[in-house]
Amino acid sequence: MSDPRTRDRRDRVVAGIHVVVDGPPDAPPLLLLHGSGATAASWSPTVATLAASRRVLAIDLPGCGRSAPAPPYDVPAQADRVAALLDELGVAAPRVVGHSSGGYVATELAVRRPDLVGSLVLLSTGPAPDAMLPEAAAVRVLMGRPFGPLLWPLRTTGMLRRGIRSVTARPVVVPDGFLADVRRTRYRDFRQIMDGYAAYLAERPLPDRLSAAGAAPLVVFGDADPRWDPASARRYEAAPGARVEYLAGVGHVAMLEDPGGVSRLILDAA
Repeated sequence: MSDPRTRDRRDRVVAGIHVVVDGPPDAPPLLLLHGSGATAASWSPTVATLAASRRVLAIDLPGCGRSAPAPPYDVPAQADRVAALLDELGVAAPRVVGHSSGGYVATELAVRRPDLVGSLVLLSTGPAPDAMLPEAAAVRVLMGRPFGPLLWPLRTTGMLRRGIRSVTARPVVVPDGFLADVRRTRYRDFRQIMDGYAAYLAERPLPDRLSAAGAAPLVVFGDADPRWDPASARRYEAAPGARVEYLAGVGHVAMLEDPGGVSRLILDAA
């Protein structure tokens, strides 16, 4: 295992994509992809643990946070941009972790560039549209509904905190840096990104995509997820070799609710 004292953190923009690289330069690589409306900073409670033994790359997906707008935002295009980033950085076969809809980009990366995915972890990633649970009012505000561009610039940090906490099952501390980065995302980019995610999931369930690609992910769900039916995680077992793990008493934003448990499972993934 690499000596944690050799951690080397760098914050940079490569081809318009904001990436935070942390951990020993010679450690095995680990790529973290955030979910809807979030940024790389959503992973911050886990990074210190992960970076003790991995070279961690946490990115703002195109159009999110500090990354430049770069339509179109369909999932294949997003996966291609992530692949181009990894190629540019010379990162070979990282363990790829996608939270929520970031799992769609991770899945498509495994489909399109299996050489760039050493192993795959899906965290709180819904497998099909019918697994989504009814949205709370705070989630609708967080996602820019119902008033869209009128309300988007008026979202306060308090509103954003309430929206995030509405999809958790435990008390959480929401990092200020995370909220500041979330507020950088433009509404028109966000809506196109969300439309791309919805189209991708409606076209074909994720377990079917993974089976066809021969990808065997570790799937991690909170057993109290209020956004996706926790029982739907079992659908991934249709993909040969897939493994499902549950975090007890955890909701949708597991990296904020149980960063230790999430880090352990990521590091233990095959």
